[in-house]
Amino acid sequence: MIITRTPYRISFFGGGTDYEQWYRRYGGAVLSTTINRYCYVTVRKLPPFFEHKLRVVYSKDESVQRTSELKNSVARETLRYLGIEHGFEIHHDGDLPARSGMGSSSAFCVGLQRAFAPYRTQYAVAESAIHIEREMMESTVGNQDQLACAMGGFNLMKFPGNNLFRVEENGIFNKLMLFYVGGQRTATAVTKTYNFNHPGLHLIQGFVEDGVKYLKTDHDSFGDLLNTTWMEKRQLSPSISNPMIDVHYTKAREAGALGGKLLGAGGGGFLLFYVPEEKQERVKNALGLLHLPIEYEPNGSTVIYKEDT
Repeated sequence: MIITRTPYRISFFGGGTDYEQWYRRYGGAVLSTTINRYCYVTVRKLPPFFEHKLRVVYSKDESVQRTSELKNSVARETLRYLGIEHGFEIHHDGDLPARSGMGSSSAFCVGLQRAFAPYRTQYAVAESAIHIEREMMESTVGNQDQLACAMGGFNLMKFPGNNLFRVEENGIFNKLMLFYVGGQRTATAVTKTYNFNHPGLHLIQGFVEDGVKYLKTDHDSFGDLLNTTWMEKRQLSPSISNPMIDVHYTKAREAGALGGKLLGAGGGGFLLFYVPEEKQERVKNALGLLHLPIEYEPNGSTVIYKEDT
């Protein structure tokens, strides 16, 4: 038996510029970090006396004879990429809901690969995950989630090339608040509505370097820039926000949040806010949403248990 633990991520600036249809023309950049919430993947050899030859347990339970019969596309295509047809039982458990903008599908893809190939480098696993999701699953995805989940830490990413540059967290987590607004959607469905010719993407890309600078020198300006970024991102597609999200966002700003954004492609999930510490209780009371405390996670996908054989 082997168990992997893979962190989820939150991104601050540059979302949308990590998609191939953008960065092939203009380059791209993202500033993001991993947090102390995780996807766990457990893999064990399946004893031969079961009628099924492959079992994958997540929010559903699939017992099949071969990989091609799996309905879970991440499990199916990852196992197909690894050349695994049967003989295993796989359990996927997550700290956060799927399809909520936290990079959960990429975390599962990365964690599953790590379980079967624990000695591959984290970077190699990230590149494989990009290939699996984009080419094999034919999902409209960017490159940031796979890199963040596999590598961990606070990173400035640049595209093309999938280059990572470590950035100091510098105490910013003391001023970040995460709230669950509900609603599940696939990133592919929302991203297909994006206008990748919108001039706002040039601004969003330019904000990344400003975010790195403010992270070092002026946290309140970091929060203000989050607000500016969110206003620009909302223009990319009518599916990114909705009236409910807009109401929550306005309430948080009125209560003291300097800025924030909806995580992921849009449509629902988690709202992230930058809030000065003395105003955090007021924001929490004003929103009345489920507040999820978060801390910085410096490590990427890791094997946390491996049974001796």
